[in-house]
Amino acid sequence: MITNEQQDKVRGWFAGRLPEGLFSEAAEITVDREEITVVGRIPEPELAEDASDATREGAIEGKVSEFRERTREARIKVAREAERKFGRKVSWGVLCGDRRALFTHVAAPVMTRLRQPERQVLDTLIAGGVAKSRSEALAWCVRLVERNTDAWLTELRDSLEHVQRVRASGPDAV
Repeated sequence: MITNEQQDKVRGWFAGRLPEGLFSEAAEITVDREEITVVGRIPEPELAEDASDATREGAIEGKVSEFRERTREARIKVAREAERKFGRKVSWGVLCGDRRALFTHVAAPVMTRLRQPERQVLDTLIAGGVAKSRSEALAWCVRLVERNTDAWLTELRDSLEHVQRVRASGPDAV
C-alpha cells in the first residue's frame, strides 16, 4: 500500500519536473507498487463547428499521435529520472476532449485461487462473449468493482493510511 505522503511526494516531484507547457493543465498522477501513471490534458484540435463526429474522432486521434511523437524524447528523459528516484515504471497518457489514451502501461500478472462458484462466474462471462479468457474476465470484474465502489475503496484506502501512521508511531518505530 502506498501512503498518501508517498503519493504526494511523487505528485509534487512531477509537478516540478514536467517540462513547462507539456500539458494544458496539471497532470493526473496515479501511483501504485509497480507503476506511476502520468496523464495530462492536451488541447483539442481546432475544427469547424459543423464537423462530423467521424472528423472529430479522427482529428483527436491525430492530435494524440502527434503529441506522443513530438514529446517522446522529453517524456523518456523524465521517466528515466523518476524510475531511478522512485523505483517504479512510468507510464504516460493524455486526455483530449473526452478521450483518454494511454501510450504505455504495466500489465502486472496477478495469481489467485478461485473456488468453483467463482470460476463459474468467469466462465459465464466467457460464454457470454464479454471476455475471451478467465484472465480477461477477472480483469473485467475488477474494473466493474472499481467503477461501482469508488467511495468505498477511497474510505478503505484512508483507513489503511491511518493504520500505517499508528504502526509507525508504535514502540518498535525507528
